[in-house]
Amino acid sequence: MSVTELAVEVAGWGGAALILGGYTLLSTRRLTGESPLFHWMNLFGALGFVVNGWWHGAIPAAAMNVVWAGIAIYALIRVTGKARAGATPG
Repeated sequence: MSVTELAVEVAGWGGAALILGGYTLLSTRRLTGESPLFHWMNLFGALGFVVNGWWHGAIPAAAMNVVWAGIAIYALIRVTGKARAGATPG
């Protein structure tokens, strides 16, 4: 296995661990849907799946994870915007 192939597999397994871990933390109420950590986990997990899916020619899975990453980015913007709006100055 080449270094590139190893990196692609690590990206895929790492992505799976992040998405599964985030969902587990959400389901056990250790994180909420408003948690930036939850959305960061989804973003990086999806990007790992994009790399792995694209490399292996699983284009539908890669495309779905591009959308998943987009949703995570949108959620991060929304959540961090709420946090900034609620922050007290000074």
